[in-house]
Amino acid sequence: MDLHTVKVRLQEHLSDGLVTIVGSGLSCAEGLPGMSELATYLIAGVGGGLIDGDAKAWASASALIATKGLEGALLAAPPTPAVESAIAVAAGKLIAERERTVVSEVFAGTRELRLTRLLPHLVKPSTGLAIVTTNYDRLVEIALEEAGIGVDTMFVGRFAGQLNESESRMSFCRGVAMKPRRVASLQFRHRAIVFKPHGSLDWYARNGRPVFYAGELLDVARLIITPGGNKFRNGYESPFDLHRSRANEAIDRASRFLVLGYGFNDGHLETHLSPCIRGGKPTLMLTRSLSTVARQLALMHANVIALEYAEVGGVAGTTVIIDQKEFFFPYTGMWDVGSFVTEVLEP
Repeated sequence: MDLHTVKVRLQEHLSDGLVTIVGSGLSCAEGLPGMSELATYLIAGVGGGLIDGDAKAWASASALIATKGLEGALLAAPPTPAVESAIAVAAGKLIAERERTVVSEVFAGTRELRLTRLLPHLVKPSTGLAIVTTNYDRLVEIALEEAGIGVDTMFVGRFAGQLNESESRMSFCRGVAMKPRRVASLQFRHRAIVFKPHGSLDWYARNGRPVFYAGELLDVARLIITPGGNKFRNGYESPFDLHRSRANEAIDRASRFLVLGYGFNDGHLETHLSPCIRGGKPTLMLTRSLSTVARQLALMHANVIALEYAEVGGVAGTTVIIDQKEFFFPYTGMWDVGSFVTEVLEP
């Protein structure tokens, strides 16, 4: 298959009914830490304040990270509540520090996020553009606002904002239009509904209730679900349960998927996402390196197109899996969201 035909297929994919799935790969491309760097940081910083059984639990888990990876280690040696809290605090600190650097550059106008460049090319339905992200950081939200699109995270308020899905939605209403037979139709500004089933750096608990606060709070744990088995238990608590439920509903309603830097290794989403893809919903994946599950989906299902970085004979390019066949296109960077916009959508 020639490159022109591939680009036409890619352009055609960005049509109605699209739900976007954003994984850690997109944030890593902007300079935020990946799982390996996070694991190294946690090994160095978590154990100091733990004692007795908590210290032993962390020692058991941390000893397995080198061979099993962070999530595998925490599955094999589940953390105690104290260990889980320490991991959440340390992970939030590292990611927030890196996020500040990126956000400062965006604010100063010296950096444009990859997703900001992509968003003008996506269809914006009146019901809101659905974006599901397993990331804790706020780069998706920032990219949306930089593209002139409102951000609906189902929280309302700037200080200790409350979780209120209906009020959040109505905050984007800009007027009422009268249709024939005197039927009123609400008019909404362009917005995206961002579903974060693993939590966010700006979610905290206050008096036993989840709240939103964009600033930094000292000695207050963020509401984020750490890797490992406990995330399945915690995923059924507020606000994670609402975000998880609405994310899965959006996935079930979707006509097609755009998957950015996501490895298909999250149980909260996989009960819905992978079956929908196997059921035939058109799917486009962009990532630096396809996970084993993602590669299998692309090779076994003709409705999936997958792009990843490749190097052949010392020449860098993009491997495209399309129609269950692999093609290598040298001197292209289409697997990267920024290059995808430049090479495919703005030729």
